[in-house]
Amino acid sequence: MNAKPIERTHQHKALRTNLVRRGFAGLIAGLAVVANFSTAVFAAELTSAVASTALAPTGVLRVVINVGNPILARKDAQSGVPVGVSVDLATELANRLKTPLALIPVNSAGNAVDLVTREMADIGFFAIDPVRGQGIAFTPAYVQIEGSYLVRDGSPIKSNEEVDRPGHRIVVGKGSAYDLFLTREFKQAQLVRADTSPEVVRYFVENNHEVAAGVRQQLESDARSVPGLRLLGGRFMVIDQAMGAPKSRTDQAHGQLRQFVNEMKSSGFVAASLKRHGIDGAVVAP
Repeated sequence: MNAKPIERTHQHKALRTNLVRRGFAGLIAGLAVVANFSTAVFAAELTSAVASTALAPTGVLRVVINVGNPILARKDAQSGVPVGVSVDLATELANRLKTPLALIPVNSAGNAVDLVTREMADIGFFAIDPVRGQGIAFTPAYVQIEGSYLVRDGSPIKSNEEVDRPGHRIVVGKGSAYDLFLTREFKQAQLVRADTSPEVVRYFVENNHEVAAGVRQQLESDARSVPGLRLLGGRFMVIDQAMGAPKSRTDQAHGQLRQFVNEMKSSGFVAASLKRHGIDGAVVAP
């Protein structure tokens, strides 16, 4: 007669035991989720800290900005501070590294190369070139821009192929990508170097030289303020613009920077920045 009550008692005990076990298992699972989340957060913070140390060993990300190339950066007319796609990239990198950012504006690519090569700056933005590559490790290109020639309306020069001729003096910005490229390529024409790329057209006009070479958009802008000038059709080179760090930095630092540039291209960040700053004639590099 007491078998059923005893059986119910056993069932109740088994149920309580099962519920306790389930509760304990749930607690363990919950703790595991929290532990995994905490581990992921710690790993992300550790990765950021390691990257920060590799890319910015002084604790501040020092980025040199060439405001002489208006495709990449310029000084804001009102505030005087650098703005542009290179500034946007520098700011985003510093945010990801959780590191203070120090911008170092310069007026020429040559100055930027010198600062990064001598580790006076951690990061710079450059046209990829083998000469610069002796002291700088480049990322993949993030944008491509065109190099063009400018002549006077009355010049007999009609095409890019006619520029490299005896007696022609071509003005370039000292240490610019065009200077380095044309130094290698020219066989007959003479290169004349202005101190910086923004001074090329003025130097060309004042000294009555035959050709000015530079960023197409810069030449177009300068030509609008000086009557009697025209651009030659087409382009004489395509310039791959990349980020770069001192070659003396670690492989880890170089790898972090390459990964950053690839992410900025694939995410649409670079394209959005070019559009926001109204940059025409430059395209996101493949």
